[in-house]
Amino acid sequence: MTLQLLVSCVGQDVHALCGQMNIGSDAIIVNQRSEYAEEVFNHNGHIVKALSMNEKGVGLSRTTALQRASADIVLFSDEDIVYTDDYEQLVLSEFEKNPNIDMILFNVKVVEERRTYWTDAPHRVHLWNCGRYPAYSIAVRTKRLHELNITYHLWFGGGGIYSNGEDSLFISEAIKKGMKLLAVPAVIGEEKPRENGRTSTWFNGYDEKFFYDRGVLYHYLYGALAPVMTLRFLLKNRSYMCKEIPYKEAKMLMRYGAKTRKPWEEITDGDR
Repeated sequence: MTLQLLVSCVGQDVHALCGQMNIGSDAIIVNQRSEYAEEVFNHNGHIVKALSMNEKGVGLSRTTALQRASADIVLFSDEDIVYTDDYEQLVLSEFEKNPNIDMILFNVKVVEERRTYWTDAPHRVHLWNCGRYPAYSIAVRTKRLHELNITYHLWFGGGGIYSNGEDSLFISEAIKKGMKLLAVPAVIGEEKPRENGRTSTWFNGYDEKFFYDRGVLYHYLYGALAPVMTLRFLLKNRSYMCKEIPYKEAKMLMRYGAKTRKPWEEITDGDR
């Protein structure tokens, strides 16, 4: 089997980025900047296709890369992930050991306050436990994605209408369309702190927009169960998420988001 790393980045020197990320497989890099360009080059014996795109949005970036993927397996990535020397071997060996599994979710080390998941033992992933995994944990059989017409939602994530949730929607769609998912304890990389004062493209704290957008996301993820999942989410995270916005207001914002599903800019003070 073959593997391609699908990297989403913004304003990077793609040649330097390959070294910084320790890329050790073929790769497609989508670099969102103010111009269009395409370059194919060799990095340590691996073929890298770099696309400069004058557009924004992480969902669009991942879709652009996925549409051009040709390897048996694709592994999604961000510019701040540094890979282990053997990540390609680790990923391909898990798919070889699990021929009936379509998508495998791997461990990537992150700072403790950003950790949403950690897999200590292999387990299946279902709709009720799929909302914790980031894109850089996801490796998937390319042919199955193309057969089932699964791609990233353009409304969600950095640069989109709603601030985050694109990874959860991607995984949940895969499950709903019949893919079999497995989480494994293999560690394939580590997230590095952002340098040069660069900040998140979507996270501005646990403010009104955060909770409203989370409500919109829960509508698409859980449908009629959105109110129940809202309570579960807030009760689990209220100790640190509800310092700026009180718990009751956060719950109202999430339920309103799930009901109205408008861009935050269209919500007037009278509506809130």
